Amino acid sequence: MLVNRSNYDVNDTPIFQVLTEDQIEAIYYAALRVLYETGVRVYDKEGVDVAHAGGAIVEETTEQSSLVKIPHYMVDKARATVPSKVVVTGPDRQYRMELFKNQIYYGGGSDTPYTLDPYTGERRRSTYQDVKNCARIAQALPNYDFHMSLGITQDTAVGTYDRWQYLAMLESTSKPINITAVDIEGVRDQLEMAYIRVGGKEEWRKGPIFSLYIEPVSPLSHSEEVIQKLLFCCDNDIPFVYTPCPLAGATAPCTLAGLLVQALAESLFGIVLSQLRKPGAQLIIGGLMSNMDMLSTIYSYGSPEMALLSAGYTDITKWLRVPEYETAGCSDAKLFDEQAAMEAAINIATAGLIGGNMIHDVGYLDSGLTSCPDLMVASDEIIDMVKRILRGIPVTPDTMALDVLEEVGPGGHFMEHDHTYDRFKTEIWRPKLIDRQNWENWTMSGGKRYGERVHERVIEILETETEPLLDEGMFAEMRRICELADARHKDEELDVKMFV
Repeated sequence: MLVNRSNYDVNDTPIFQVLTEDQIEAIYYAALRVLYETGVRVYDKEGVDVAHAGGAIVEETTEQSSLVKIPHYMVDKARATVPSKVVVTGPDRQYRMELFKNQIYYGGGSDTPYTLDPYTGERRRSTYQDVKNCARIAQALPNYDFHMSLGITQDTAVGTYDRWQYLAMLESTSKPINITAVDIEGVRDQLEMAYIRVGGKEEWRKGPIFSLYIEPVSPLSHSEEVIQKLLFCCDNDIPFVYTPCPLAGATAPCTLAGLLVQALAESLFGIVLSQLRKPGAQLIIGGLMSNMDMLSTIYSYGSPEMALLSAGYTDITKWLRVPEYETAGCSDAKLFDEQAAMEAAINIATAGLIGGNMIHDVGYLDSGLTSCPDLMVASDEIIDMVKRILRGIPVTPDTMALDVLEEVGPGGHFMEHDHTYDRFKTEIWRPKLIDRQNWENWTMSGGKRYGERVHERVIEILETETEPLLDEGMFAEMRRICELADARHKDEELDVKMFV
């Protein structure tokens, strides 16, 4: 019995850490040096003006951009007001993400140009229906906490696909959504759609139902579109993800520590500018950090360096007390195969163990180019396994079961004991698709490989009727916003036939 015992350490969950506090501080102060001595290139005049008014040094101004250098005190001031917790909910408030230290949430990725057709297996251009299908699958999977499009609606106008993607997702999921936007006009339209879905601007302010993905350009550049989106989000109470995607050996130093320094400098600029614009503006930092494969030149989504960099950056964001955007559930494989399962399992486990907050890109294949419904379903079970590992092994008088051992004694068994009956459903993880039958029973049940069982689950989800999430009037209002955007971009209309 652990009674009146002093200095007894209890870890309820496994502990995983990549960087020590000294290493984190070294990377942080190196990033401050980059911001102040090297600076960042900013391509939006309003952004430059906001930074300059807040104390930044502006140099080398051209018609397109300026070099902006951030003194250390500006970062300290911004860190004092940036929220340590960001909350995003689903439209009906049933689903909720509270993003802060060690709170993990998994979801898909966005804007893949290709999809593996769930019925034919063909790799083809993504469509509106594909985005709806992926959202429907995410809605049905219990371990998906938020959603991104997992496709580009390439059967709409080029300049308005973002609105149609948001509409497709709203049709099929009530979970929080991380949207993308072509430009500030696209953000504005999607915000209007969100107002309709949630019941007005005041309801939005009670709990935003989407966050916006914003990606600065590595190395150390912040485009006009990026800065405009950031400022619009600050002005309109939109949580946003400010996520550099540096590539070791290409758009960042080849050394992992050098990449982390650069990525942090890029993220810190986003923090500084947002807090200058509106103290308390909600943002999440992080991103996809990986290496360029030097043989194929691809941006690797399945490398151990990707998982390691994501974990290391999570350590940094926890030290900063800023919510983090992590990468997992993805692979460089071209199909849902053994490679896809192996790479996804490793990075899902790493992201969970390190405590990443908003863990995205689940369901990506082909180095981020192709969405895969089968990988979505398989990853749901992988995530469930990881969550069981994260529960750890509680050590208490009840769990050590000394009285049970005494009652059963040598040579007995525990199958009929109340202690087993009362606890086996919560103590022992039970799979849904993984097979644990003996050979004979597995053969009698069809002898199906795991991939076959996963695919059957995909089709089952897609062919199960569900209640509409949008009533006809609400859908019509939001569709009208998309159609008006199409009219403004009519010269960019695509030929649907080229994607069939």
